Amino acid sequence: MRLNKTIDHTLLKQNSTEAQIKELCSQAKEFDFATVCINPCWIEFCKKELAGSDVGVCTVIGFPLGAMTTDSKVFEAKNAIEIGADEVDMVLNIGALKDNRMDYVINEIKAIKEAVGTHVLKVIIETCLLTDEEKVRACEAVVKAGADFVKTSTGFSTSGATVEDVRLMKATVKDQCKVKAAGGVRSYDDLLQMIEAGAERIGTSSGCALLQGKNIENNVY
Repeated sequence: MRLNKTIDHTLLKQNSTEAQIKELCSQAKEFDFATVCINPCWIEFCKKELAGSDVGVCTVIGFPLGAMTTDSKVFEAKNAIEIGADEVDMVLNIGALKDNRMDYVINEIKAIKEAVGTHVLKVIIETCLLTDEEKVRACEAVVKAGADFVKTSTGFSTSGATVEDVRLMKATVKDQCKVKAAGGVRSYDDLLQMIEAGAERIGTSSGCALLQGKNIENNVY
């Protein structure tokens, strides 16, 4: 596995500027990351910046709370694909999961997967807000709904990915879908541990430093 191709190079802060997004794309091309992960307003800009490279454009849907209506998430996902997104990271409805309204959870993921078609769909379950039982239930829902990845975190809640959560998620989904770890990867060793635990994609704003063996302080995402 090429480590650089496990990384979604991420910038999701609401105060991100065009210059910062341009630099994100430049870094992603230099290191040949899997994707840049950005808010939907930057999709078309990044598509142009990354033209001719092997770096995809990933965007977020229902972000960061997941509490939007299903119809609004579906519209957002369709629009993202129409304007150039290659991959979509949606936020699961956490309240519905905690209420055990699994038909709602599964049907929403299914509807968004239908909206994005053959494009990659990752489902953020926000592990820091869930019990282990709820994490397992969320992973099972992601598999049943036909999504491509289950993802740990938005990076905007109380904490990010842990090795233990990644291991639990991988044990639950097995080979039926993939696992993405996001947030909390602060060193090259952290990166390797997440992959060894079962993650096939890493969401981080610090991929360049991590691949150069530098530790990151106060890295949120």
